[in-house]
Amino acid sequence: MRPVTHARVWRIAAPIVLSNATIPILGAVDTGVVGQLGQAAPIGAVGIGAVILTSLYWVFGFLRMGTSGMVAQAQGAADAAEVAAHLVRALLIAGAAGTALILLQVPLFAGAFALAPASDEVEGLARDYLAIRIWGAPASIALYAVTGWLIALERTRAVLLLQLWMNGVNVVLDLWFVLGLGWGVEGVALATLIAEWSALGLGLWLCRAAFVGPDWRDVARVFDRAQLWRIGRVNGDIMLRSVLLQACFTSFLFLGARFGDVTLAANQVLLQFLHITAYALDGFAFAAEALVGQAVGARSRGQVRRAAVVSGQMGLAGAALLAAAFWLAGPAIIDLMAKAPEVRAEARGYLGWIVVAPLIGIASWMFDGIFIGATLTREMRIAMLQSAAVYLVALLMLVPLAGNHGLWAALMLLNATRAVTMARYYPRAEALAG
Repeated sequence: MRPVTHARVWRIAAPIVLSNATIPILGAVDTGVVGQLGQAAPIGAVGIGAVILTSLYWVFGFLRMGTSGMVAQAQGAADAAEVAAHLVRALLIAGAAGTALILLQVPLFAGAFALAPASDEVEGLARDYLAIRIWGAPASIALYAVTGWLIALERTRAVLLLQLWMNGVNVVLDLWFVLGLGWGVEGVALATLIAEWSALGLGLWLCRAAFVGPDWRDVARVFDRAQLWRIGRVNGDIMLRSVLLQACFTSFLFLGARFGDVTLAANQVLLQFLHITAYALDGFAFAAEALVGQAVGARSRGQVRRAAVVSGQMGLAGAALLAAAFWLAGPAIIDLMAKAPEVRAEARGYLGWIVVAPLIGIASWMFDGIFIGATLTREMRIAMLQSAAVYLVALLMLVPLAGNHGLWAALMLLNATRAVTMARYYPRAEALAG
């Protein structure tokens, strides 16, 4: 392996940070464009439709992480055939998943609207939106696989290009279809559909090295039983871990609603700080995925440790910078996001939790990257189960005692426990390298 340096980690992480920064822009443009129609219903329809599809696609987010870890290990082992075969397997899974969503769209959407009922007008427009966008399911899920493959090979500038392309096409077509042609909600959906499929086309071109030789179409290799079993195990563990983590955050939102509308609004504002933190620090975790995975594949115990330490150092530095920024600029950011004086005051009262959140959470996020690279997904799942249990106990004990402060304390304890439980399993990552 090439030496793991801070510069190498930065070259992997920086494009991911920039790529993540573009993600909120797309939702803002979609909302802004339909907002020009002068009606409330189209805005609500696009919003609820996007949430439904995002929730469905999120179930298959394991493809990004699982592909990244396994491809990085194959790359470290200099096994070009497996590097190509892993991409084909992931694309086949994505195609099957996307096709299943298209075939099951009627009961899936009916269930979604039963859980989140809307007015007849909003639901009608949302169904029109979903009827178009669902045809992008195979492409959208396949992009998880493409992104994971590129990250494993440290080609994060290609990931940035892919994100910029998809968002750029979407924005241009949004403006043309909605404001130029007057197609309304259907125009927004069609713009996203075209952007998704065009992005997949670009993504496959960026991955063209996998299709140069004959390995990608070696049926016996692609459908190797041992590799398929491994993919199922790794991706199953990641999915269960992600469901548990999402359940913890969802419970945080629901429990916050018990403290009244002002506190609920303040929590929602402060959660945006956590989203910023995740977007900003993801790049360092992704660097750990690629570098640890390659070191495991290369059977280099020293490089596993070096990759974990160097990426962790840079992640900690990023977390410290974010904590300082939130401490200094937090009140101004709160004022920018909330206009109601009572919400501003309430949010400031809990700002201290946001200042310490990056410092508390960085270890768990970096261990996520390390464990994904080493494909220690069983250990991730077990650690998440243990952490969720601690979180539940913390909620039962701290919320009655300290109210919303207790709720935030429980959330911080969740991430701290995740770090401690995964740290116990970390030696297994080095052991995998021999």
